[in-house]
Amino acid sequence: QVQLVESGGGLVQPGGSLRLSCVASDSFFRIRTMSWYRQAPGKERELVASITARYNTNYVDSVKGRFIISRDNARSTVYLQMNSLNVDDTAVYYCNARGSTDSWGQGTQVTVSS
Repeated sequence: QVQLVESGGGLVQPGGSLRLSCVASDSFFRIRTMSWYRQAPGKERELVASITARYNTNYVDSVKGRFIISRDNARSTVYLQMNSLNVDDTAVYYCNARGSTDSWGQGTQVTVSS
């Protein structure tokens, strides 16, 4: 399995921005599809955004136009730039690496509150 370490979460006011980072210890990082998921209290985990090895991206409708996923293969890192945050974005955000067995990070808390 791939070891994934997320960072960048925190408390932000509505309308603010955060950037999440996920560093992978993986020699195959550049060929993997990487994703960000989130799980809010009492809700199921949902896919937020994904990026393929060819840099094709996909977003859940609720974040389109506000979030941007990107990757730096030289640093084995995937990012999630989150703009115009609102209270509905409050959740634990998880990094995911797809493979024969998916790998997950430990999660980073994002809280949007005034």
